Amino acid sequence: MAAKDLVEGSDGRLRCPWAGSQPDYLAYHDLEWGRPVHDEPRLFEKLCLEGFQAGLSWYTILRKRDAFRRAFAGFEPARVAAFGEADVDRLLADAGIVRSRRKIEATIANARALLALGDTTLERLVWTHAPARHRAPRRSGQVPASIPESTALAVELKRRGFRMVGATSVYAMMQACGVVNDHLAGCFVRDELDATPDRRAGGAAGAGAGQRLAGRPPAPPLGYLGQGIWGERW
Repeated sequence: MAAKDLVEGSDGRLRCPWAGSQPDYLAYHDLEWGRPVHDEPRLFEKLCLEGFQAGLSWYTILRKRDAFRRAFAGFEPARVAAFGEADVDRLLADAGIVRSRRKIEATIANARALLALGDTTLERLVWTHAPARHRAPRRSGQVPASIPESTALAVELKRRGFRMVGATSVYAMMQACGVVNDHLAGCFVRDELDATPDRRAGGAAGAGAGQRLAGRPPAPPLGYLGQGIWGERW
């Protein structure tokens, strides 16, 4: 057995323990978490939802994700950046989302900061902070809350005007977007990812980020757990 913490599903496949047996957990674990994301609006959505999750359980955000997408114009950065005080009031009255003025205003500020990047894109910023080497955790307790690269990325994002981007929440985004692979050794998803070519910033993915930003983002995949999968919020 590669890792004692692995659990065997009804399909006979080994998974990380947090996947559980509920359909939404399984869908997120199997289809999304740790799989590389290069699409700019999807990265923006994940960054924002990590901020909204601060102090809350991950399941709160999962249940509200569709409402968040409706409330924040599908997390299209240009549309969110144009939000004004009337939109803030509208969002504060929306029971479908987390009604925190600080988090709402941070999301709008982050959209404006993204559009103001100029010399780079969010995709490039995130993926150029991928660690050169990242050891496969064998137990849940070996999964870190942050790494030096997530700390450096958080510092850079703050320097560029982003809010609510601490090293822990940024690392959770890096895990979710496949910048790091923290599926346990022996998990079938980790085996799948290890068998695929490395996809970092640059190339076709990096070159297309600006073009994708200008258009409407594709529908994101099912499930979003975000920060705290391995930590105290899990």
